[in-house]
Amino acid sequence: MIVVVFSGSRYADWRIADKQRVMHGFRTPGINSYIQDERFILQLLNKNTHLINHAEKIKKIYFFGAGASSPERQQKIEHVFAQFFKNARVIKVSHDVLASAISTFGDEKGIIGIIGSGSNAAYYNGKKIIANNYGLGYILADEGSTNWLGRKLLKDFLTESMPNGVREKLIHKHSLDRRTILDKVYYNPNPNLFLTSFADFIYENKDEPYITHHIKKGLETYIKTYLVPLSEVYPDSAFNFTGSVANNYAEWLRELGAEYGLHINTIIREPVQNLVKYYINKN
Repeated sequence: MIVVVFSGSRYADWRIADKQRVMHGFRTPGINSYIQDERFILQLLNKNTHLINHAEKIKKIYFFGAGASSPERQQKIEHVFAQFFKNARVIKVSHDVLASAISTFGDEKGIIGIIGSGSNAAYYNGKKIIANNYGLGYILADEGSTNWLGRKLLKDFLTESMPNGVREKLIHKHSLDRRTILDKVYYNPNPNLFLTSFADFIYENKDEPYITHHIKKGLETYIKTYLVPLSEVYPDSAFNFTGSVANNYAEWLRELGAEYGLHINTIIREPVQNLVKYYINKN
């Protein structure tokens, strides 16, 4: 029995498979070793009945997640999983960029992009991600992501520089005020979760000219920051994408990419389905 996990900041998607067949699929809160300690992650695992019931039968685990980009963060998750899945012979932990690459390219080469709760991009040589200086997180980077869009939305709300109609809708849906926003951004242990919580509001109001402008601005900033430099280093590469923003605004992403001479191929929302197929075939 194997487990494949793809985790963002908000959610982790799990698939348990046995004998070439997916047995269970479910979602838990996200696992991020950058902002969570081992005790928190272990408690999270112990709250899920599917994991509790199958823990002893699972032999191989493939975990991909935001924040799992360095050896020490990967080792933290490996250590927790070794405690919980006591009979696991293989525990592989890697970052979400590799998961996105495998889920869209398989063993082929290309440039993979992620635009979801966060954003990133890299060249994939068919086996591994070639390291770069991107992926600076929700404070310094994440251009175009729901985190980036959430920051823009809240700043305009606080400075009263958004249209009144959008402001009224935002207050109605989220009951916002200045104190609440500043408390959650500066005193909450996971401000990135608060910033990304406006994703549904943004999507529901995507045709509002103000919202449309910000979405397209974010996508264009992402393209100029990540894709254009990568295309210069790796010319003639295919471009594939994963993530909610890339999927929800795929038409705009393709149009903006074309303006910079970039042809975007596959765009999928969630990598986990293709990931589990890949590892089922490998096992």
